[in-house]
Amino acid sequence: MAAKLAAFKAVDPSRYIVYVGFILILIGFSIVLRDDGFLTTRNLLNIVQQTAPITVMAVGMVFVLTAGEIDLSIGPIVAVSALISAIVLRENFWFLGAFAGLLAGAAIGAMNGLLVAYMRLPSFLVTLATMGFLAGVARWLTDLKSVPITNDTFNGIFGAGTLFGVPSLVTWTIGIVFLGHFFYRDSRYGAHVHAIGDSPLSARAVGIKVDRVRFSVMVLSGACAGLAGLLYSGRLHGARYTLGETDLLTVIAAVIVGGTRLNGGVGTVVGALIGSLLMGLLNNGLILMGLSVSEQLMVRGVILLAAIALTLRETRV
Repeated sequence: MAAKLAAFKAVDPSRYIVYVGFILILIGFSIVLRDDGFLTTRNLLNIVQQTAPITVMAVGMVFVLTAGEIDLSIGPIVAVSALISAIVLRENFWFLGAFAGLLAGAAIGAMNGLLVAYMRLPSFLVTLATMGFLAGVARWLTDLKSVPITNDTFNGIFGAGTLFGVPSLVTWTIGIVFLGHFFYRDSRYGAHVHAIGDSPLSARAVGIKVDRVRFSVMVLSGACAGLAGLLYSGRLHGARYTLGETDLLTVIAAVIVGGTRLNGGVGTVVGALIGSLLMGLLNNGLILMGLSVSEQLMVRGVILLAAIALTLRETRV
């Protein structure tokens, strides 16, 4: 009995906040918005589809934060990747456009990784600078004009299509979360990411290539942001420099609420998925309640602050 009590006390309640919060928000909106179609299958499926790009970026961010780094440039990477993909699609096959978008995201992530891992610069400052630079690039690429995408195959695969009756955005969400969870929890690479987040010096002492892993998580984050850009442009049938503009706060909130710590070493891909769905659920409910975009942004800020308070609060000594 004493052993069970000790095990119960050892459980970290912050790991389960996202699941409790998700259920409470779902129940709350179900009651308040019972006459507005909140619980309909169509609306719930729409939430999953709308949050697909956020979920994809959140998976990459889990690896980055667990390794003790951060990537602030994911929003502009989304826009640049989507615009490059749309431009290539004007005169090329769909897979060339998709490859160009993904390559752009991964290349930007590699640039961040080189500066962070091999030049030993702080990831916060590097990606902050990259964020500003890429925001300008996104505006310059098409002179602030949107680029339509008329390739039905691309739009079907990355946005409006279905696979065996399942919407493609839902398929992408499931696939990326599954792969992310596997490599994060059940692979040597994931173990190395955890070890570096816990203690880079100890990780280096046991033979882990710390710089290489740091570089790789930045590339992964860039590639995930690039894929998110494709998902946005496929769903909207076009690209614009504003894509991903407000996603950074949402992604970080989803990841932190999901149980990943900003100071590294601890995280969960499944928690990031639930955190992303929670943010989507929250946004959807607030829209149905008639709140403005500015009010929604303020609520997201409060959620992020609460998450930090609950997950990162230091123990009193």
